[in-house]
Amino acid sequence: MNAPRNAFGVSPHWGAPPSARPSRTLGGRLVSASALLALGLLQACSQPTASGFFPLEAGHSWRYEQLSEWENNTQDKETVTLSTLGAESLPDHVPGSGKAWRRRSASGVDYWLRTDDTGIYRVATKTDLQAEPEADKPVRYVLKMPLAVGTSWQAPTTAYLLKRGAEFPPEIRHTHKPVLMTYQIAAVGEAVKTRAGEFSDCLRVQGTAVMKLFADPVVGFREMPLHSTEWYCKGVGLVKLERSEPTNNSTFLQGGKLVMELTEWQ
Repeated sequence: MNAPRNAFGVSPHWGAPPSARPSRTLGGRLVSASALLALGLLQACSQPTASGFFPLEAGHSWRYEQLSEWENNTQDKETVTLSTLGAESLPDHVPGSGKAWRRRSASGVDYWLRTDDTGIYRVATKTDLQAEPEADKPVRYVLKMPLAVGTSWQAPTTAYLLKRGAEFPPEIRHTHKPVLMTYQIAAVGEAVKTRAGEFSDCLRVQGTAVMKLFADPVVGFREMPLHSTEWYCKGVGLVKLERSEPTNNSTFLQGGKLVMELTEWQ
């Protein structure tokens, strides 16, 4: 899978995965992506305002269809499934230990989030190959307060779609350090239509970053843009994510686009 694990935990800008390991979910912030991007500080298990746009309590699940399309006209389609497992304590030896809300991707990644009056943020992740959760240092915001147009924050991201044409490994994310992406709430109260239904009262979050890469022998290094758009709807959470990583006619690289859309939730 070449998608971000971001907010959804998949996103999500749910945030970029640690650079030492590949990710199978979109978050970032591909998660985020990735995906899906995921996050939250537990205050006696209460749910402040921001969590209304990113449910954390146990018993929820989301299914998304994710379509990746590259500039060489190849495609990849897959299903991304996330669920909430409730509040639990992180081990004492993990930085930022204490209560946090746990999300799990069906691909085998767990995310721990907290929520407070600053917003919703991810504090740790763990793959099925790891013995213990790995702390996010610093924490990774999914949504930051106030939930108003203009509110912005930054989080590391990587290239989830950019590839080299003739090198191994082809994926840029395996060889280049993450870069900071700036996220901003671009709209509130939007309506969004997905295969899971039509939703109102949604936040639209825009993310922008650049990654300097060797484009070809003629132009040398060039700044490649990374763009992300995420929609969070009240009472539902992330309903749609779009990611764009064009190469601007590089002969050494190929970029692409990714769309992740909610198809079912509870």
